[in-house]
Amino acid sequence: MSWFAVQTMPRAEDRARDHLKRQNYETYLPRLRKRRRHARRVDTVLRPLFPGYLFVSFDPSRDPWRAINSTIGVIRLVGFGDVLVPVPDKVIEGLRSLEDDKGIIVGAGPKLKPGQTVRILDGALADQIGVLLEGTGAERVRLLVRLLGREVKVVMPGESIERAEAP
Repeated sequence: MSWFAVQTMPRAEDRARDHLKRQNYETYLPRLRKRRRHARRVDTVLRPLFPGYLFVSFDPSRDPWRAINSTIGVIRLVGFGDVLVPVPDKVIEGLRSLEDDKGIIVGAGPKLKPGQTVRILDGALADQIGVLLEGTGAERVRLLVRLLGREVKVVMPGESIERAEAP
């Protein structure tokens, strides 16, 4: 059994995965938690690590793999024409090693560097722009924020900031 990448229709990864499972294919859709801002609210949602793609396992010499291309939500198996290109097992193992106990990829968010401009997402300083002094965004970070005409150092969780464009 080998793993192969499947290109899905936009935002149809779950639908494609469900239909492939109904056809008794083993699938893998790596997900991560992503913070989303909407209408002054910040919440956390699950998003695919590779939007528009998932992985399916099968034996191309034994399984009727051409049916995958006509599965609801699937655009095509990734390959060169009729030549399928397997995904190395080490790639799948590496992704699974990054998962927590709920099967969610952790630590895959964008890494920030000191000196970058960031926006605070929530709390009393929501929507303030600052400069990252220490940290990468994966843990507690130290920021320099301009408040009331002076610069103030602030410490907060890395999940409460995102990269921002310079003002």
